[in-house]
Amino acid sequence: MTTTATEPHPRTTAPTPSPRWQDLTEAVREAGQYPTSAEAERITRVVLAALGSHVTGDERVALAQSLPPEAGRVIAAQIPVPHPLTAREFVDSVATTLDNSTPATARWDVSSVLSVVATEIGAALTTRVLAQLPPGYALLFGRAELASMA
Repeated sequence: MTTTATEPHPRTTAPTPSPRWQDLTEAVREAGQYPTSAEAERITRVVLAALGSHVTGDERVALAQSLPPEAGRVIAAQIPVPHPLTAREFVDSVATTLDNSTPATARWDVSSVLSVVATEIGAALTTRVLAQLPPGYALLFGRAELASMA
């Protein structure tokens, strides 16, 4: 196959993002108060990749199917970790992935994305996902985490 100077090469043309992906990243941009959609999209991809390595089984499938296709592909592409990180370790791992990030800014980024994800997937699936994760993640998803009274 040949291309002319005015025709883009088929492998270099980026796919058009779905409206659902654009809505998701726009919600993250607003929640995190990011200056650009590109920054919100970059942070969303990093956080979803980290989350995708921590959720397994039916919840992983349901999570990927409940989000826009772009987000589902990011989640599905991850290899599950043998032992989920604590919430603090999770945030720290995201901080090492994002340029110029600190644990405090990474916590903001993670919370901005996961609170939007929780809204997108609904309460029931959020509860199922949280059941797979160590204690401490609920706050990252924008939920209060009540301590056991026992």
